[in-house]
Amino acid sequence: MLSKALIVIDMINGYDHQDAEQLIPSAERAVPVIAGLLRTARANGTPVIYANDNFGEWRSHHGEIVESALAGARPDLVEPLQPDGQSLFVVKARHSIFYETPLPYLLDQVGVGHLVLCGQVTEQCVLYSALDAHIRHLGLTIPEEGVAHIHADLAQAALHMMERNMGARICAAEAVEF
Repeated sequence: MLSKALIVIDMINGYDHQDAEQLIPSAERAVPVIAGLLRTARANGTPVIYANDNFGEWRSHHGEIVESALAGARPDLVEPLQPDGQSLFVVKARHSIFYETPLPYLLDQVGVGHLVLCGQVTEQCVLYSALDAHIRHLGLTIPEEGVAHIHADLAQAALHMMERNMGARICAAEAVEF
């Protein structure tokens, strides 16, 4: 079995962007699920990697991104998901966690061949990241309640595409094995 990593996509977020009001109800449901996945992964020694937008702040590092999100509109959605001292952090500028980031090198260095993707937005960053993982021959698991969406219909279509076209295992969070 290939070594797994839990990838938390764009959850360190100030929720002050254009689609925030549409995203927040789904994020509110996903946060406790992701927090549970984080606890389980950490307890099992599974690498936890945050892949997060830098929100155009090109001089920021992960600590500043976390501080800014905690000072944002919904710190209650950020606090339970903060990186710990063992977490790895990749800053991204576009939708895919792979696009012009060091993530492929990092995954190779820690010996990961299977990604458990959680975070937001299902029909955008999660979908594009899953496609990029698939073309890199990485295994994929998506805990359905651990992803947040803006548009429910597009999110369901994205999950179906990830399962059918990318071979992703779409499952309940409690069925994820680390």
